[in-house]
Amino acid sequence: MIRGVIFDMDGLMFDSERVWDRLWVPCCEQMGLPAPTEEFLSAGRGTTGDRLKRHIHEFYPTVDPQKMLETMWKLGDVEFAKGVPVKPGLYELLDYLEEQGIPRIVASSSPKNMILCNLQTSNTMRYFHEVVSGLEVARSKPAPDIFLEAARRLGIEPARCLVLEDSYNGVRAGVAAGMTTVMVPDMLPPTEEMAGLYTACCKDLREVRDLLAEGKL
Repeated sequence: MIRGVIFDMDGLMFDSERVWDRLWVPCCEQMGLPAPTEEFLSAGRGTTGDRLKRHIHEFYPTVDPQKMLETMWKLGDVEFAKGVPVKPGLYELLDYLEEQGIPRIVASSSPKNMILCNLQTSNTMRYFHEVVSGLEVARSKPAPDIFLEAARRLGIEPARCLVLEDSYNGVRAGVAAGMTTVMVPDMLPPTEEMAGLYTACCKDLREVRDLLAEGKL
């Protein structure tokens, strides 16, 4: 039985992956670099920390990855302060979990200040017991570190946790953590690999709520 729910943020709670993709363009312009390719964008989704720095170095070998990330975060601070669209079913799912007394936590690769900003602008802060950023753990997704830390903060064993993810690396991380993992696709469609990993694939967060209410998760 599920005792706690761990939410990814970008692409799962908020339609923010498209915002991040868009921000890479002015970031590259500011640094005098070629525009990012689709390969660069898709391969980097759901990662942070050293893994993301290696990804940046692979595509832009002459650039300091930390400087590039700091440029991105500054752009993000401005953009996300305006608020981003909420994904369908988020409020319904959060209301259901609150009614059932099931603890919730956000575990996102984004910097903590951006997580808090999105929760504040969407009025969802009150629903969550805690947040954990990918910058607070040693290894980024697809390593399970962030989800294991989220479970630790909730005080719930991993096998009793439900992970909600939209990215491939997020699904891999949830499964590696030994958690029930549900994919809610955003910009990346489910693949044969994903189908062999996740417990279920839902079209939106309302469907997640329905599966929980029916005892199917």
